[in-house]
Amino acid sequence: MSIHGQVAAESASINVRNFMDGYLESLSLLERLHRLLLDVIKDEFERLNVLDINAVQALLLFNIGENEVTAGELKSRGYYQGSNVSYNLKKLVEMGYMHHQRCEIDRRSVRVRLTTKGREVRNHVAELFERHADGLEKNGLLGVNGVDEINGSLRRMERYWSDQIRYIY
Repeated sequence: MSIHGQVAAESASINVRNFMDGYLESLSLLERLHRLLLDVIKDEFERLNVLDINAVQALLLFNIGENEVTAGELKSRGYYQGSNVSYNLKKLVEMGYMHHQRCEIDRRSVRVRLTTKGREVRNHVAELFERHADGLEKNGLLGVNGVDEINGSLRRMERYWSDQIRYIY
């Protein structure tokens, strides 16, 4: 192999290692950001003295919003983030944050929607996210273009991972 061939091979090897390092850092950041998001929500609810609900449950209420959904729909949308969605739904119903009703067509399925109390929690989370978005933009940390670029990259990664799962079987 010529000296130019060796240099090209070494350069390609370095590029692969650099990409892999960046990919692993992205995975680590995603995981840390999710945990940090839950901590931020927890701290907000402690500040508001709302102590009967945890951050995962508050995020679940936020993601349900004004919709009426089933537990299966929440799981397929990924709104439970690794926690037991059935357990959290049951607790939220017991605490008065959600209504539940058996589906007329499929009696095994239960549809849930927020109560007034649940909408209050959803509104607190929405206000928190609005303050954060405003702060990120006003402080020049992240603008519309940056958010669009991040979201585009994450959607491509999501599609790639979904395809990997789909093609295993």
